[in-house]
Amino acid sequence: MRCPHCLKAIELYKNPVPTVDIIIEVGTKIVLIKRKNPPYGWALPGGFVDYGESYETAAAREAEEETGLVVQNLKQFRTYSDPDRDPRQHTASTIFIAQADTEPVAGDDAAEAELFTEGNLPDLAFDHGKIVADYFAAKR
Repeated sequence: MRCPHCLKAIELYKNPVPTVDIIIEVGTKIVLIKRKNPPYGWALPGGFVDYGESYETAAAREAEEETGLVVQNLKQFRTYSDPDRDPRQHTASTIFIAQADTEPVAGDDAAEAELFTEGNLPDLAFDHGKIVADYFAAKR
């Protein structure tokens, strides 16, 4: 049974939901997934942080679930928190960069997983176009 005081607090205080997204480098390319669920479109692999899970663990888990890749050298890049970044609800996403050395394979919430260069990016869901542009600008 849920605590009635906690339920009241949830109703009174709507807080952003923590998420993670991962820029996975495979050589000079990055991995993008085509989402199976709404909002549809191409996106960075990622998802919601589970209760009791560190952001780093969530990023590595989401990378493996959605792309089949076990990532190395996971490092935090930036956090994006615009209230309108996700049409479903207010999320705050911490972005990580990591490397992998094999081809991605779509899994979990991903219908497809492919490698892209800066010059052949598709239109991206959420604010992932901005995130990827910031990433490539930081790489230069």
